[in-house]
Amino acid sequence: MIKVGVVVFPGSNCEYDAAAAMVDLGAEAQLVWHSTKSLAGFDAIILPGGFAHGDYLRPGALARFSPVMDAVGEFARAGGPVLGICNGFQVLTEAGLLPGALQKNRGLTFLSHPTTLVVTSTKSVLTRGATLGQELVMPINHFSGSYTCDDETLARLRDEDRVVLRYRDNPNGSKDDVAGVANEAGNVVGIMPHPERAMTTLLGSADGRVLLEGFLMLTSASR
Repeated sequence: MIKVGVVVFPGSNCEYDAAAAMVDLGAEAQLVWHSTKSLAGFDAIILPGGFAHGDYLRPGALARFSPVMDAVGEFARAGGPVLGICNGFQVLTEAGLLPGALQKNRGLTFLSHPTTLVVTSTKSVLTRGATLGQELVMPINHFSGSYTCDDETLARLRDEDRVVLRYRDNPNGSKDDVAGVANEAGNVVGIMPHPERAMTTLLGSADGRVLLEGFLMLTSASR
């Protein structure tokens, strides 16, 4: 059985949703406290949403210094699948595992509603089970979710096919409509929308399953 570690920082609040989604898809999920120094035994890692360390200074700025992030970095460099959702995406950019940054939303408003995403690359551990151009509906829930980077970085992301998801109708002012990006190897992905909250049509959409099922498609190429 695939074993997924869900990292918990002081202030995380989506860890149980992420763990439940993994269990629903047939994986084993275990919460990992931020002081953990080894991720040995895990097949994949999720950094969930929330307010790590209270979002002091800026979202993710303190979390990137938690001991577990050294282990996350080692895990990622070894090819292990790593997914950062919302606050987890912010942490990954602060830790230098993904390029760019997440700034306050356009209009300085907190956004919490469903949004439509377009799959723009299938060359990542998150989108490999999706179809290019496929539209997926899932919720956003953030205040600092507007993706930004310099023009050189954006050009590189485009050239290397690393923008994995874009908003159809950009809700937060993200540059180039970016909703999710991957690292060069495609094994580390950060997204602002919440696929773990889109696991059943009873809650509005089951489209999150498309992404998370892909995340669990572990192969020798991803490790």
